[in-house]
Amino acid sequence: MESTSKVERVEGLVEEVLPNFLFRVTLKEGEEILAYLGGRLKLNRIKVIAGDRVLLERSASAGGPVGRGRIIRRL
Repeated sequence: MESTSKVERVEGLVEEVLPNFLFRVTLKEGEEILAYLGGRLKLNRIKVIAGDRVLLERSASAGGPVGRGRIIRRL
């Protein structure tokens, strides 16, 4: 069975650092979402702090969580 979920990449700004590798991120469009660190960032212990620009992946499908994303890169 083939996966039909599409992933969109968007840029955002970290507003707040929350416990358990969670972050409140404001996107360029003005939307605020909850994001978590991707595997490589955790594996390599990349620090993400409030005020950092980040690249996120989020589900573009209708069934996916709208208000959540995964941080894949620190800009």
